[in-house]
Amino acid sequence: MPRFYCTAPLPTDGDFDLPPDAAHHASRVLRLRVGEELQMFDGEGHECHGVIADLSGKRVLVSNIKQVDALRESPLHTVLAQALCSSEKMDWIIQKATELGVTEIQPLDTERSVARLSTERAEKRMAHWRQVTISACEQCGRNTLPVIHPPIDIMAWLRKLREQTGGKFILLPEGATALSAQARPAGPAVLMIGAEGGFSPAESETALLCGFTPIRMGARVMRTETAAIAGLTALQLLWGDMA
Repeated sequence: MPRFYCTAPLPTDGDFDLPPDAAHHASRVLRLRVGEELQMFDGEGHECHGVIADLSGKRVLVSNIKQVDALRESPLHTVLAQALCSSEKMDWIIQKATELGVTEIQPLDTERSVARLSTERAEKRMAHWRQVTISACEQCGRNTLPVIHPPIDIMAWLRKLREQTGGKFILLPEGATALSAQARPAGPAVLMIGAEGGFSPAESETALLCGFTPIRMGARVMRTETAAIAGLTALQLLWGDMA
């Protein structure tokens, strides 16, 4: 059943006009027809189903609307702290992290980050990343969009997390600890992933001083986009809904 993102509040009954972007996608791209069923979600955890009652011009009218209780969120609160990388890789990471159930994404401006974002560019990228998460949620069935925080300097972010409880992990080639040897976090599980060149020695040392556990996943050095997805998958396998 095709799924469409609609800003809250979702309808609870009666008829409903799909928003312009969703209507265009339904009628012009997917070429849906009257009588076909569809799903709508608001990104805040709610979902409803309906049937296309009318297609006229740019309008798509949905009727027979029913609310649905669909629980597709992982019980594990995960935070991906991802060093900024090339735009294509960053899009891919955000898309796959959304599919894997990530709760929050924190882009980090690190010493070895290839990308550098001014305030204006950061706002545009965040709007773009939000659309990436919407498309990923439409595909994977999630009804809650992950939170994408504004990019922040890694040292400033580490200072903010110094006193935070929960599991704090940094993926390092020289890490000597396996995730499977750790206890399930009582709070969020935060996973730090470096840029294409990894973290600088100063960044790694500061993370360890702030309570991060250095972990290593296998004997191979992964690319940044591989490391993010492998790390999130491992967290979900150990303590999330892949267990």
